[in-house]
Amino acid sequence: GIVTAKAMGIEEPTVGILNLDGARQVEKALKKLDSNGYKIKFAESLRADGGSVMRGNDLLAATCDVMVTDTLTGNLLMKVFSSYTTGGSYEGFGYGYGPGIGEDYDRTILILSRASGAPVAANAIEYASGLVKGNLKKVVKEEFEKANKCGLKEILESLTAKNEKKEDEEEVKEPPKEIATAAIMGIDVMDIEDAQKTLWKEGIYAESGMGCTGPVVKVNEGKYDMAVEVLTKHEYIS
Repeated sequence: GIVTAKAMGIEEPTVGILNLDGARQVEKALKKLDSNGYKIKFAESLRADGGSVMRGNDLLAATCDVMVTDTLTGNLLMKVFSSYTTGGSYEGFGYGYGPGIGEDYDRTILILSRASGAPVAANAIEYASGLVKGNLKKVVKEEFEKANKCGLKEILESLTAKNEKKEDEEEVKEPPKEIATAAIMGIDVMDIEDAQKTLWKEGIYAESGMGCTGPVVKVNEGKYDMAVEVLTKHEYIS
């Protein structure tokens, strides 16, 4: 979000964290990154108690330039804001879903929905033009370099560290890669990585991903039934 905002000409974008499960953990991580030297300008909620954890009012008031959410909530909010005047039949407002941003990712690709109307498509083209003019690729490189020097990778690793039972502490080896096009849906977003590793333990190559209706685990078509059986046994799906 910071990368995109800077590419669009906002030199010091304000960052807020939506009040969802895990918001305080994310706030702590971002403040750690800030204290390490990657300066983040935290937004203040318009509510009387303030703070960088945002409420519903802040979404409507556009309190911050960058709003941190989980992927599913973010996607839902984009859909609601873009189609609330059309009864959800198509997206009539907004600029689409923005660019894909990642370290060493050197392409500028923006996403639209099959439900995006002509106004949204036109705005998304304008959005893409602004990112190209702002040299998005250069900003991505610069910002990731600065963040990594300030411990971004270590902070991310600390977020996923868990206290697990001894029998689960051994590293699970990834099986040989296979073409994985069969998607298994219905797995909770918080369990997606554990589900993937459970399949690895059974010798089934699996990849995690995000589909239109939420997180998915992808496996080879020939091992789909076996993978479903394993995940059902371990109660990841029913």
